[in-house]
Amino acid sequence: MKYQLLALLAVLLPLSAAADGEHVHHSPYAGQELREIKSLSAEDVAELERGGGWGLAKAAELNGVPGPSHILEMKRHIGLSADQEASTQRIFQTMREDAVLEGKRLIAAEMALEIGFRDGPIDQHGLRARLRKIEAIRANLRYVHLAAHLRMMRILKEEQVKRYNELRGYGR
Repeated sequence: MKYQLLALLAVLLPLSAAADGEHVHHSPYAGQELREIKSLSAEDVAELERGGGWGLAKAAELNGVPGPSHILEMKRHIGLSADQEASTQRIFQTMREDAVLEGKRLIAAEMALEIGFRDGPIDQHGLRARLRKIEAIRANLRYVHLAAHLRMMRILKEEQVKRYNELRGYGR
């Protein structure tokens, strides 16, 4: 009897909410309309401004090609030599500087798109132009991160790459 009552309540409660019109069309984006740039969270903006990876190098990382920031964090565990560490630091610094520049450009381009929709008028031609710019910047930003991963492969030994992937928990 107890289980039948619970089953009946499980059916009736959502129906009563739907009858009242409550939350039937509630968007998973609710609350995001308060963002300055709707398409970017505060965390996204902070990550872009600091030159963080923003998940753009997964194609390299998850295929066993290490990135410089993680290599520096794990330098003792993978046995980096002083020369390797210096090279990694240079790769990281260049990547970070380039990523900060591209990240700021991406934020500005997303803001331009935001303004186009918020203040209008934006037409299809203007929309396409803004999107092309955003995607070109995003591609540049992704290139910055992925190219740094490729440069790491020139300075690491095979056993260091293997150890890196083991420590990162990748099943290779």
